[in-house]
Amino acid sequence: MAEIVIRNLCKQFGAFTAVRSSSFKIEDGEFFMLLGPSGCGKTTTLRMIAGLELPTSGEIWIDGEEVGQKPASERDIAFVFQMFALYPHMNVRRNISYPLVSQGMPRSQVRARVGEIARILGIEGILDRPVGGLSGGDRQRVALGRAIVRNPKAFMMDEPLGALDAEFREHMSQELRALHDRMGATTVYVTHDQLEAMQMGDKIVVMNHGVVEQFGTPRDIYDKPATMFVADFIGSPAMNFLHFHGAVRPGADRVSVHHQALPIPAAREAFEGDIVYGVRPEFIRLSDSAGYRGRVRAAEYLGTTQIVTIETPNGEAKARIPSDQPARPGDMVGLAFEGATVTLFDAQSGRALRSELNEGVLAHG
Repeated sequence: MAEIVIRNLCKQFGAFTAVRSSSFKIEDGEFFMLLGPSGCGKTTTLRMIAGLELPTSGEIWIDGEEVGQKPASERDIAFVFQMFALYPHMNVRRNISYPLVSQGMPRSQVRARVGEIARILGIEGILDRPVGGLSGGDRQRVALGRAIVRNPKAFMMDEPLGALDAEFREHMSQELRALHDRMGATTVYVTHDQLEAMQMGDKIVVMNHGVVEQFGTPRDIYDKPATMFVADFIGSPAMNFLHFHGAVRPGADRVSVHHQALPIPAAREAFEGDIVYGVRPEFIRLSDSAGYRGRVRAAEYLGTTQIVTIETPNGEAKARIPSDQPARPGDMVGLAFEGATVTLFDAQSGRALRSELNEGVLAHG
């Protein structure tokens, strides 16, 4: 398989810049996610890596070779599309074997290789069936089989589960990750679904308006968001943002918010101005002894937990608390926070302020 390195990658379509100065590294054998909303540049980035689009500038290295201006046919990349892109006049066996037949591989080797892939994907019983009558899940397995049958250097997947219903999509995501682990393949996977990215990926690039907002492991991106966009895009419910004007000095582990000293990770830099106090819903506790208070506006029952929406002097906050903890609309409640779970942001730029929590976070802006 192959290591993939992206350096200062840009793509322009006339006056529109789809990808702007992107840089990141995909390790050999990694399951790598390109994540972001529609129009963020993730699919354009994937297509440039695959050779379906040529970059305006920048470098693409695959397996130690710079391939930025080489056509797709010279990159040894397999591409899996959202809409399967199967040949409707061929049965399953012929669809999977087509890349090998095109390369002139002997018939006996083709048959053996197709049989091996069919066993891996669990589709041995449908090899002679036409693809038109298959379920969406089976058609996606056939598309995966056609991609992996020739053992390429890397796999590019453009929202391959997007056409499936929610229940089967979750099942197929588990199968796809298990297949990746068995093969040890380098895989680059595009999705707009942050849950899919968090569940499946070894590393994630979060993109927005053509820019890499953050690059790291799912845990780093969730626990240490580099920007407010990442903090808001990742998580359900998203991170809470409490807005205030204040000052932070290096080494400080408290900040004054609405006349209350709230905990923060030890600050690495001085800052004064409009600040956003960011905290995940699961890290807010309701405590009668807490001085920072708000009024409960709504409570959403979720079984073992509930999501409580609270109006505070600095903005709305959602807390995920046990479902048996009393929290009725109209109640005044105290909100308690732990400094290690908090991220401070510069409200103007949206970037996280440096602290002990996020000292090593990579972000591009």
